[in-house]
Amino acid sequence: MDEEKYQYIQIAASIRRDIYNGLYKTGDLLPSLRSLSETWHCTLGTAQRAYQKLADEGLVTSHIGKGTRVLGVVPVQPMDSLRRASLVNLAEKFLIEILTSGYTPAEVEDAFRAALERWRTVSRSQIIVNQQVIRFAGSHDPMVAWIATHFTDITTSYDLNINFSGSLAGLMALADGKADIAGSHLWDRETETYNTPVLKSLFPGEKMVLITMAHRRIGWLLGQGNPKNFHSIHDLTRPDIHFVNRHAGSGTRVFLDALLNKNQIDPALIHGYNNQKTNHAEIALEISEGKADVGLGLEAAAKAYNLEFIFENLECYDLIVREKTFYTKPMQELVAWLKTEQFLQILNSLGGYECKNCGEVRWS
Repeated sequence: MDEEKYQYIQIAASIRRDIYNGLYKTGDLLPSLRSLSETWHCTLGTAQRAYQKLADEGLVTSHIGKGTRVLGVVPVQPMDSLRRASLVNLAEKFLIEILTSGYTPAEVEDAFRAALERWRTVSRSQIIVNQQVIRFAGSHDPMVAWIATHFTDITTSYDLNINFSGSLAGLMALADGKADIAGSHLWDRETETYNTPVLKSLFPGEKMVLITMAHRRIGWLLGQGNPKNFHSIHDLTRPDIHFVNRHAGSGTRVFLDALLNKNQIDPALIHGYNNQKTNHAEIALEISEGKADVGLGLEAAAKAYNLEFIFENLECYDLIVREKTFYTKPMQELVAWLKTEQFLQILNSLGGYECKNCGEVRWS
């Protein structure tokens, strides 16, 4: 299926967000069809269809010979509308990926309905049977999100409540008793290993269990065709390069700062170093919309947003638990499932992972 067939949705979503963010005011003239088609590398028909979609929503109006202008539909509650616009934009991005993979709108609608019902069931069970909920906190990961929606199939009558807060925040939640599982990929620059060194400082004298979920391919996410000719970390200091970063405390940010230190690069010289996002999808979205040129993130995110990817490192993503938690029935079931062919097939379908030592148990 031709991706440009649905590109108008992506263009409309980008303009809609700019309107809600105040970049275009009431009465402002929007880019011409020709300018829009050149910016997005699409046909005039695709650009026109994007404006028609926004006109149907009451956001813009077009007149022959006078161009397209913002109508001035001001939301009653700007923050709520901005939140909704951001959500719609993310949904439309995902919708484009699904439709261009060959699925029909009817199939997508049915799948979303089933997934939403599953999440509602999870929410109800968390309220009614709180003792059967396992709490996850830690680094954002697509495979963990998949596991959360299928946890009742993997384990016996347990649900997984997830909070993607970053690797360090996840470990701190585990230390404070606010989480049962922490998802982490914290790099230690001195030992050049993942996770184990930080556990010794956060859990002194306590035996901790590290379960390898998978190894993830991490690298530089770039726009299609690598328009700025980016090749390595040294290009980050170029004045024409706009970077988008992960938030402090995330495993990706820790790894980036270690790389900068190793290569003697001053973060102050990087344009966009303080432009921080909370997950890999936000990094990819920023680059796909042309708001940044490069970011450090997962290959899985690059694939989802049709971005270029330059490999940098293979990182270990661990599920970390206390000893007493490790011996519970749901954890034993999860560890066993991580070694199954079903898990490996799902991991391969997401892309950007390597099935290296999945389900392996280590002790700190």
